Amino acid sequence: MVCKMGNYSISCCASADLNREFLEEIDVRYIYFHFDLGGKHYYDDMWQSMKPQEMYDRMLDGEDCRTSQINATEYEEFFEEVLKEGKDVIHICLAGGLSGTVNSARIAANELEERYPDNKIYIVDSVSASSGFGLLVAKAAELRDAGMGAEELYNWLEEHKYNIQNWFISTDLTFLIKGGRVTKTAGFVGSALKICPLLHIDKDGKLIPMEKIRTTKKCIKRIIEIMKERAEGGEDYSDLCYISQAESEELAQYTIEQIKQAFPKCEPKMFTIGATIGVHTGPGTLAVFFFGNDRREE
Repeated sequence: MVCKMGNYSISCCASADLNREFLEEIDVRYIYFHFDLGGKHYYDDMWQSMKPQEMYDRMLDGEDCRTSQINATEYEEFFEEVLKEGKDVIHICLAGGLSGTVNSARIAANELEERYPDNKIYIVDSVSASSGFGLLVAKAAELRDAGMGAEELYNWLEEHKYNIQNWFISTDLTFLIKGGRVTKTAGFVGSALKICPLLHIDKDGKLIPMEKIRTTKKCIKRIIEIMKERAEGGEDYSDLCYISQAESEELAQYTIEQIKQAFPKCEPKMFTIGATIGVHTGPGTLAVFFFGNDRREE
């Protein structure tokens, strides 16, 4: 365990799609989203109470599944634990373009500031999802450990969060169709022709389709090309790179090998997509995240 610095706490929600061990290692606190499956309530607790295959099997069998965000009261209780220790809070949220949870966090922060006037709560909309959101969280922990203060770190996050590139593909279009990301007609044709949609998260934190590519491996090849074009330093990229996957571990390992070949200084890490994101993307999803071009300039 490295020595932690600064009189503040970094936190996020579990939809950052890292894992409990990693979050505890980098000393980042976390709070759970919720989801309902087959009429029963569960927490997105990083697969402690349910394994991914069970959730996806039940979804594919037709059980209704939906997510719900963290409410303001839950955030108040979560933040207050830190404030009672006399610490400030930097909380990083899932993209506001995908969830209203950042608004709940801000409401809670406003309520608590009246009771704890000597402490600050900084709320950051990551404008990213899954392990792209997680990549920003991990970078925040790195900068904290290097000695950056709370306000300076908050300002850094607000400026650099747009440099996180989020690229998603899916080998199963079922839930992208259900969620309206892909039309039924396009989904039917795409499945028949083995067309893999390439999706990206824009500057507003919204998931948008970018390209349609035939076959999964060609899609991975295209992501590598995009990474060469957009990553900081191009093929000399050496910063964080995360891969998240949902029942696609073999494809994720293949992607890691391709990235290592193309970017010799890069060491990608693989994480499992959690329930909050997985409910909407379904199994067969893979995503690549790295620091690159500012999305506000795209």
